[in-house]
Amino acid sequence: MATPVPGDGAPGGVGGAAQRKNFMDRFIESIEWIAAFFVGVVALNTFTAIVLRKFFSVTIPDYYNFGQFLLGILIFWGIAATSYRGTHITVDLVWANASPRHQRWIDVFATLVLLFVVVMQTITLYDKVASTRADGVLTVDLGLPIWPFFAVAWIGDVSAVLLIAIRTYRLIFHPDQVRGPRLNATE
Repeated sequence: MATPVPGDGAPGGVGGAAQRKNFMDRFIESIEWIAAFFVGVVALNTFTAIVLRKFFSVTIPDYYNFGQFLLGILIFWGIAATSYRGTHITVDLVWANASPRHQRWIDVFATLVLLFVVVMQTITLYDKVASTRADGVLTVDLGLPIWPFFAVAWIGDVSAVLLIAIRTYRLIFHPDQVRGPRLNATE
């Protein structure tokens, strides 16, 4: 009989019962999977259009519009995925040289600023969804309404607000629950 290895899901290991995911962790993970799904959709759209055009001289109607809209959706869902983890590009010269207590408060301040910016962005994007729907803007070839694409991007932005709010709460009240990269001054 094999001995359980920590991290393989064995009880008491890294992946075992001690590491069960709560509702918030599952919610955060689902947002990340949705963002990953849209990466695949954008890649598939581009690959299919190139193959059809190159080998069969066929163009997908509204391919370019769909590509733009899907890329916009991907960007907003990507913001949601990276905002919680704190894995986006940062400059941490001051943070890396601060004490752990000060690092936490720098993180809280930065996350509050990010929350404010993304909330304003979400409000603006909602206005864009509403005005695009009211104006009846359609795609060129197929005449499809474009507001649903904007709405899916807006939902990604709302998800970013929720995840940043969760991160802020956890940074303030449960800093041990926030997983993310930690750098030393020498890294």
